[in-house]
Amino acid sequence: MQGRLNRRRFLEAAAMTITASQLGAASSADAEAPPTSSLKTVRAGALEVAYTDAGPENGPPIILLHGWPYDIHAFDEVMPMLAARGFRAIAPYLRGYGPTRFLSAQTTRNGQPAALAMDAVHLMNALKIKQAVIGGFDWGGRTADIVATLWPERVRGLVAVSGYLIGSHAGGKQPLAPQAELQWWYQFYFATERGRIGYERNRRDFNKLIWKLASPQWKFDDATFDRTAAAFDNPDHVAVVIHNYRWRLGIVDGERQYDEIERKLAAAPTIGVRTITMEGDANGAPHPMPEAYRVKFTGKYEHRPITGGIGHNLPQEAPRAFAQAIIDIAAA
Repeated sequence: MQGRLNRRRFLEAAAMTITASQLGAASSADAEAPPTSSLKTVRAGALEVAYTDAGPENGPPIILLHGWPYDIHAFDEVMPMLAARGFRAIAPYLRGYGPTRFLSAQTTRNGQPAALAMDAVHLMNALKIKQAVIGGFDWGGRTADIVATLWPERVRGLVAVSGYLIGSHAGGKQPLAPQAELQWWYQFYFATERGRIGYERNRRDFNKLIWKLASPQWKFDDATFDRTAAAFDNPDHVAVVIHNYRWRLGIVDGERQYDEIERKLAAAPTIGVRTITMEGDANGAPHPMPEAYRVKFTGKYEHRPITGGIGHNLPQEAPRAFAQAIIDIAAA
């Protein structure tokens, strides 16, 4: 069923007549671009990474990074659009999601942002990709920001939903204004043992609630959620998620191997690669305002507000707009 659905979505996307302000006119060659293929795996760093790959193998590479509580299905409609334009679009399951697995039972189930960024670099190395456009949202947006900051030679361009998301261990210990703290309620829940157990027992219901709160105008159906919810059955999912949010609150340590990366990120470094940031007009999740992070992007830069009731999961809610940003940054 899913294979038929992906093929149908691809054929619809490839056949569309799209305005120049969106994806440009599709050529007859575009219609022959392959749909998203079956899942592949590759050993990369501490992981056996599961990923999907669309488009010609020798096409300009695009790395698409999802967040929590989402998965690679956030890019179901984006990937065929990119493949139809000759790009190689790659969407990996992050550590703790879907079929991605740790190679060793002894490896710390670390959700630290630096670890996720290194996962992305290891994946590029494993796939022999020297440089790519990287696009992401939520955890994926933060990961993309970090890679662009610390390894700019690996990043041809950046598409970052919600802009600059780099934080620090020390910064996470500082209190915010009460209204902002209220928005982070789930982080405080995860900080408790009750929260860990509750997420373990109720992860699907919990994450469906997050979807509704983060995208209050997105009318997704049960089938759409269920396709992604299967990724939360990963045996390491809860451990990685809980560690991520506890680390961000400054109440657990990361791994010593990432100390130098965290030292650099604690200085809130600027990002010099060409960048498009994006924000939906109905994002119900905590996020910074574009005017607050503009100064952090020192290269060629554009911010694109996306209207129409678009929430936190922008690539899935507004796939054409997200795909167009990828195309534009790749051509810049």
